[in-house]
Amino acid sequence: MPPRYFAAGLALAALAAPASARPVSYAGGWTLMQDNNGMYSSLHVHYSPTATDSIGLYVEQNQEMDQTFTGLQYTRLAGRWNAPASQGNLYLTLGAGAVDPFEGGETEPGSFAGVAADWETRRVFVSYDVRARDFGADESLSHAARLGVAPYVAEFGELHTWAMVQVENHPEAEEPVTVTPLLRFFKGPLLIEAGYTLEEEEFLLNWTWRF
Repeated sequence: MPPRYFAAGLALAALAAPASARPVSYAGGWTLMQDNNGMYSSLHVHYSPTATDSIGLYVEQNQEMDQTFTGLQYTRLAGRWNAPASQGNLYLTLGAGAVDPFEGGETEPGSFAGVAADWETRRVFVSYDVRARDFGADESLSHAARLGVAPYVAEFGELHTWAMVQVENHPEAEEPVTVTPLLRFFKGPLLIEAGYTLEEEEFLLNWTWRF
């Protein structure tokens, strides 16, 4: 998928109108999510028929592997734990589709599976996820963890700000472990993350829009 299609996705999102980076929305809700970093760009458009399930299109353009994955992603909210001042979530993800090389070549089947968990209060955020993928030439297992702190507690409808650090492990990559300091801004249906990966000297820009 050419990079211009991902830019078009961002323009489309601007026409839409509650938000978090979670992969399941409220029942009947739609979500647009895009991630961009030094390794890949992805676009995920999904619908949540219930408050515990989502299904939709997932496209990932991998610059390191010179290939694009296009397929369906299903996510299940397997557990949610509510406490007076905190919440925890556990998600299971499955995906299947096709992998196309940038410069031609045969299309191959591709698939992935993942587990993600997060816990947060109004001041602290912690998350961890692991994903296994079989994208033709890309057969890998990756891990990612985040720790975030909110410098202030915002009320509903106001701008929420988080300072975070993300640590990723991609054993097959040239830089197996990367560290990315980032800022998360969230207001209404829109969430934006911007950061910089130190080892790869690449910028990170992610956004989520729910409607």
